Amino acid sequence: MVEYDSPQLDSIFQALSDGTRRRMLRSLSAQPRSVGELAAPFQISLAAASKHIKVLERAGLVQRRIQGRTHLCQLRAEALAEAERWLQYYQQFWSERLDALEIALHADTAVQTRRKSR
Repeated sequence: MVEYDSPQLDSIFQALSDGTRRRMLRSLSAQPRSVGELAAPFQISLAAASKHIKVLERAGLVQRRIQGRTHLCQLRAEALAEAERWLQYYQQFWSERLDALEIALHADTAVQTRRKSR
């Protein structure tokens, strides 16, 4: 069953609501990166990049490892599983509703066509 009231799910969608964070996740899908490497394409400060990364960490989407003075970030794709289940539930829900609407519209069109041919 899909959890409707989940703080973790809320955190994931809040993290994904920002384009910069989504692009950071895309970059991390290729390989782990340092905070500086994640900040570079956006021309933002390390502090701003770190704030974005903290949001991703709280959502469980990113794990940060410290190696000396370097903070390496790694994608935790398994954290997206809860959001994926939620989306699949609603995709199925709306797909079934739209299929039923299509059937009803075709039936209505067929009835109107028969009436006109009389």
